[in-house]
Amino acid sequence: MVSSSVVKLLCLVVLTIVVASPVAHALTCGQVSSSIGPCVNCLKSGGAVPAAYCNGIRSLNSAAKTPADRQAGCRCLQSAAGSIKGINFSLAAGLPGKCGVDVPYKISPSTNCNR
Repeated sequence: MVSSSVVKLLCLVVLTIVVASPVAHALTCGQVSSSIGPCVNCLKSGGAVPAAYCNGIRSLNSAAKTPADRQAGCRCLQSAAGSIKGINFSLAAGLPGKCGVDVPYKISPSTNCNR
């Protein structure tokens, strides 16, 4: 028979392995940056939306399957937007719609990404 302290130790080891395992996110800031990269000019002055941007935003939208992914994507968008001078956020908010993509939050530096 196995003693209760051995069972407890095994449970602790299994729990430690589960907790310590890295959590893989489907969405990275690199993906977000490369997806919005083709549209930096339209983010500033409008104009035609490049097909590469539309493909990228569709891909990001499908990769953001969980609330955590969407929150991470939102934070990445805010970070990227902060590094690009001259963005017109009225234009930015409308770009996903021009590609037929419904983004579940307003694209703005003031968006609360935790919701």
